[in-house]
Amino acid sequence: MTRGLEEVAPGVHVATARRWATTSTVVVASNGSCLLVDPALTPAELDGLAATVAVRGWRVSAVLSTHPHWDHLLVPAPLTGVAHVASAAAVRAARDGRTALVAEAAASGTGAEAHLRVPDALPTAVAEDGPAVPAWPAVRLVEHRAHAPGHLTVVVPAARALLVGDMLSDREVPLLDLDAADPLGDYAEALALLVPLLRDADVVVPGHGAVATAAEARARLVADLRYLDRLAAGRPGTDPRLIDPWVRAEHDRQAARSDPPDGPPAGPAPRSGS
Repeated sequence: MTRGLEEVAPGVHVATARRWATTSTVVVASNGSCLLVDPALTPAELDGLAATVAVRGWRVSAVLSTHPHWDHLLVPAPLTGVAHVASAAAVRAARDGRTALVAEAAASGTGAEAHLRVPDALPTAVAEDGPAVPAWPAVRLVEHRAHAPGHLTVVVPAARALLVGDMLSDREVPLLDLDAADPLGDYAEALALLVPLLRDADVVVPGHGAVATAAEARARLVADLRYLDRLAAGRPGTDPRLIDPWVRAEHDRQAARSDPPDGPPAGPAPRSGS
């Protein structure tokens, strides 16, 4: 089961799945309306998350997927009628790659494939601070191309919190979108976008791994830049996160990258069912 929701910043609650330390985040407004970001992972965990939200008297007004990988495109069954949104680029990638995404979810052995949904695109009218989440003017969205098309960082200014999707993890090195034209450049550009955001944040929530303080997140960013530099230079990886066999295999795949194949963006290799 998912570990219980923990309030990590005012109105920002995080649950961590047992598999891959996958995080689900609930951002709660003063009136009890809430934004559910990247709910995960197994059917039991998804149902438990929805039940906990209901017991606490919160009302989910929208589900937001930060990027189009299967473990971030899940919706709890009780919330299938709620608006489910992502960036337009992420929606295109999810729609084009839906068959492969469902197969990857099924291969994981989590049972999550039944909960995978292709979201709707956020409004095309973009405000100064980014596209608006329906009924959620209190968050800002910053879009970039690291890791997956249309990857979003969610900024919660009142809580001084950042929800960064699959970045700034203490468990994973930077995982590149190897089907992009410039995977390393896209990732470095996204890290540069995060630098000013971290100045106004006290808490950072990655998609996989431990919630970080601002100082911890800055240290992770420096480690990520160092990893990218070594990867670009073709030097062997020495990052301590490479001790994990799956992460090491992803590093080896990135180090051996050749011309990207045709087809929709695939990103990291599917996680095993272990």
